[in-house]
Amino acid sequence: MAVNSVSSAAQALIDATNSSSSAASSSNAMTDAQNRFLKLLTTQLKNQDPLNPLDNAQMTSQLAQISTVDGIEKLNATLQKLVASSVDGEALQAAALVGHQVMVAGSGLYLGDTGAVGGLQLDASADAVTVSVKDPNGIVVRSLSLGNLDAGTHNFSWDGTTDAGVKAVNGNYSISVAATRGGENLGTTALQLAAVSNINRSTQGVTLNLGNLGLVALSDIKQIF
Repeated sequence: MAVNSVSSAAQALIDATNSSSSAASSSNAMTDAQNRFLKLLTTQLKNQDPLNPLDNAQMTSQLAQISTVDGIEKLNATLQKLVASSVDGEALQAAALVGHQVMVAGSGLYLGDTGAVGGLQLDASADAVTVSVKDPNGIVVRSLSLGNLDAGTHNFSWDGTTDAGVKAVNGNYSISVAATRGGENLGTTALQLAAVSNINRSTQGVTLNLGNLGLVALSDIKQIF
């Protein structure tokens, strides 16, 4: 039997490990491959040609391969535990937000008895920033000039007064944001205030349920109130 038999067994071990889709199946594949490897190695040692014995360096190399693959498998199992722990921590963090209000990307604005609060995100510092409040028909009822703002996330409030000086009806409105610097238009993102009703944990990770806005990830939150 040639040394290639040992190499083939080691390669089978590597292939079995890489193709495993879960920790349990990977462990079974590892055990089967190790058993095949040791059986082939034992058979080769028993039947080797006394005048042309197996090269010790080659055998040591193959043993090192199986040891390395076993170590990688253990490392993968440890990483899986760390990932699971991270997801658990993210779920606890998300659960603490239930009942709070958060700012996320969106153009909605709700006007109540105490007014309305919205937000925006600027890609760069701006000389002039304007927020246009629109009614359900898309007609601008109020233009808010916020002046110059730095890059980042900002909030604004609207008392409900229209440009005509009358009180707007409570309800849902929408906003658009325009920002310029030296006459150049800058990138902006309108932000919407929403309440966190509950959290959702799935194979895709942990998400927050914002009611009509649907599910959003923790990374989508710009501000917490």
